[in-house]
Amino acid sequence: MKRKFKKLHNRAKEEVEKRIDKQPDAPADAPRITNDTVAVHREEVLSSARKYIYPLQHSKHRVVVVTTTIIIAFFVIFMSYSVLSLYRLDGTSAFLYRVTQVVPFPVAKAGSSYVSYENYLFELRHYMYFYENQQKLDFNTEAGKQQLTDYKKRALEKVINDAYIKQLAVQKRVSVSDKEVSDAITILRRQNRLGGSEQAYNDALRQNFGWSADDFRRVIRQQILEQKVVAVMDQNATARAQAALAELKAGASFAAVAAKYSDDAASKANNGDFGFVVDPTNRDISPITTDALFKLAPGQISEIVNTGYSLQILKNNEATPDGKIKGAHIDINFQPAATYINDQKEKHPAHAYISF
Repeated sequence: MKRKFKKLHNRAKEEVEKRIDKQPDAPADAPRITNDTVAVHREEVLSSARKYIYPLQHSKHRVVVVTTTIIIAFFVIFMSYSVLSLYRLDGTSAFLYRVTQVVPFPVAKAGSSYVSYENYLFELRHYMYFYENQQKLDFNTEAGKQQLTDYKKRALEKVINDAYIKQLAVQKRVSVSDKEVSDAITILRRQNRLGGSEQAYNDALRQNFGWSADDFRRVIRQQILEQKVVAVMDQNATARAQAALAELKAGASFAAVAAKYSDDAASKANNGDFGFVVDPTNRDISPITTDALFKLAPGQISEIVNTGYSLQILKNNEATPDGKIKGAHIDINFQPAATYINDQKEKHPAHAYISF
């Protein structure tokens, strides 16, 4: 058995050797494939590719340099145009207004605070919108140009004063919440002073002043802030109002207290009576006064009501069958906001960057 297997093995070996002998001989000069030859070949391939890669890299570098140069040039031109238009030409276009909403250009410095150019244009443009669209005033006429120049001065003064109010608010720790703003707007809308529906409200703002709802909230917030600052600082008005209320609660007549304390010369001589019947949409008195008055029952006297411009104590003398009220008030005025603003200006003068 072993002999047979060995014989088969030898036969197979001979067959393999015969096949190998039949293969053609390799050329004598054929290169041997080694790690070194592979490395050389790889370098040759990469070298041939570099002549395409290097120009491409150089081209990309040029694109970056050119693009950066264009961006810088555009920025310089844009800033130069904006500065020239705002500070030398006193531009008021919608484009420039949008620019000031993005770039915080200052229009003045009030003490240590810069006043945004955007605040100035916001104030000025709603005035221009109203007179151009509602009063049909042409600002290109001589009269129109003069009126616009006058208002530019008032608009600049107002935004500077607003900056001082904000400084006083920080000093006195006074702030305005979103709820206070919403409540003030609700009172106005409930009395149909800005249109009943949401659409009518938005239309009234846009048609009269070119405002959005957010713009109007901004205006109301600043008004409330000024009123609250004045209320905190005018301690004399608060003391007088508290004294008047104390006398009423002690049994003094409304007429006598009105004659003693009220700053409204017309009504104090008439027992404090308004002199007219008040309806829910009456525009002769403040919306806060109307709102507080209609919360009183006939014969009832209110607590102290801050209208923003004065402190009032109200009385519902009589409710009429048609839903109106015969009322009376004791009105104690606040000092004008300018009283406190001017004190601040004397300590920290303002400097405007534009002139007219």
